[in-house]
Amino acid sequence: MTTPTRTTTAPGERAGRKEWTAFVVLLLPLLLVSMDVSVLFFAIPSIDRDLGPSATQQLWIFDVYAFALSGLLITMGSLGDRIGRRKLLMIGALAFSAASVGAAYASSPEMLIAARALLGIGGATLMPSTMGLVRNMFRDESQRSRAVGIWSGAMAGGIALGSVLSGVMLEHFWWGSVFLINVPAMVLLLVLVPVLVPEFKDPDPGRFDFLSVPLSMGSVLPVVYGVKETAARGIDARNALIIVAGLVIGWFFVRRQRGRDDAMISRELFRGRGFAAGIGLNALASFAMMGSAFFTTQYLQSVLGMSTMEASLWSLAPSLAVGAAAPAATAVAQRVERSRVVCAGFVIAAAGFGVLALSGTDSLWLLLVGSAVMSSGIVTVMALVSDMALSTSPPEKASSAASLLETGQEFGGAMGMALLGAVATAVYTAQMPDSAPDVARKTLPGALSTGDGSLISLGREAFVHSMGYASVAGALLLLAGAVLAATQLRRAVLSRPSDVR
Repeated sequence: MTTPTRTTTAPGERAGRKEWTAFVVLLLPLLLVSMDVSVLFFAIPSIDRDLGPSATQQLWIFDVYAFALSGLLITMGSLGDRIGRRKLLMIGALAFSAASVGAAYASSPEMLIAARALLGIGGATLMPSTMGLVRNMFRDESQRSRAVGIWSGAMAGGIALGSVLSGVMLEHFWWGSVFLINVPAMVLLLVLVPVLVPEFKDPDPGRFDFLSVPLSMGSVLPVVYGVKETAARGIDARNALIIVAGLVIGWFFVRRQRGRDDAMISRELFRGRGFAAGIGLNALASFAMMGSAFFTTQYLQSVLGMSTMEASLWSLAPSLAVGAAAPAATAVAQRVERSRVVCAGFVIAAAGFGVLALSGTDSLWLLLVGSAVMSSGIVTVMALVSDMALSTSPPEKASSAASLLETGQEFGGAMGMALLGAVATAVYTAQMPDSAPDVARKTLPGALSTGDGSLISLGREAFVHSMGYASVAGALLLLAGAVLAATQLRRAVLSRPSDVR
């Protein structure tokens, strides 16, 4: 006998204390998944000392989490709609806890890489499940917008918090402790979710399309991997072929989805005109957020000479503005046309990039202000377009809708690192004298490694110029985003599908 789909509130009915308490519990996995993106920033030296990974293994320890996460988001979103979002959340929490223990006590690089991959798989179940549950628990439009705003702010804050928390843990414990902090939170989740969170699923999902699983992974992973490698090492024939292979597989995946009634990505999702626009604008916002991180983190450490811990603590300062921006934006959007607030978010973020472009070689406060303004605008956009995309999708497809939003964010973030990083690298190289050693002409850390005072000074000046050009490029893209929002969102008819009971 199948378990019926349940709701806590009728369509339009306001959620009460139980739903908001459940929402706070659902923020736990979101914070942990986003924190695990940056939690290894301080731990690598200790891991190198204890496990002795090769350079390639070290890269995989860092990257395999994001690859597994991005490659399985679409699959897990579809699976959550079919078997139940709460059930998948519980399974994911168990997997995430087990993988965290495995990573904490890994005795070899291979074991740590495998554990990080399992963490990514667990994370892929948690993110669309939590957002899908938020969509179903909050039927009142204003409450749902507020919840999605808080959700977006928590996700952005978790990434910044991860590196700082890992530094604090490593001051007192061994490197495995950065993974064990996941376990108590997940145990609390496993205890409270069955009590507070009702089950939601598609009552008529159709058969699960198993062939689409490798096709979706084969389309997402090569593109994300190729773009990340291009950001780190520059474009070459190998990376270009990897990206093209992913795009070709993606074409077959999309073609299969269009021809099946039980497709992993339902055509119903795109009937609301705001859905596709929301995914695209959300990806553009992620492009700017991650692209700016490429040079702001380097600026703190390599230009201002801060230690990693000091730099990460200063990088938390803009998060205070981010935490307030998303809820404030959703409140304003209740009174002002949403497209105008999204446009304003893009313009504010572009202004933040403009402030970053004015930074010199000793401009800590200018950098922090620019980052806070830019991040506030970006989170405003993310909160509103995410809510818009969710509100136009059928409630029974909420996890699938969330997985597409998050996959778009992964693509956008990877492209931002690659393209703005490429602009910054090209300008830096052009600014450095031809007589400088190759290592100094490629990157600022390379110039620092020479120990030559005059060369280091030139490298810092060149980096600041490169950051300025990249910031201008980012600002122009965000202004283009404002134009797109003005044209696309005004035409979007926000459909309100009937909630599934």
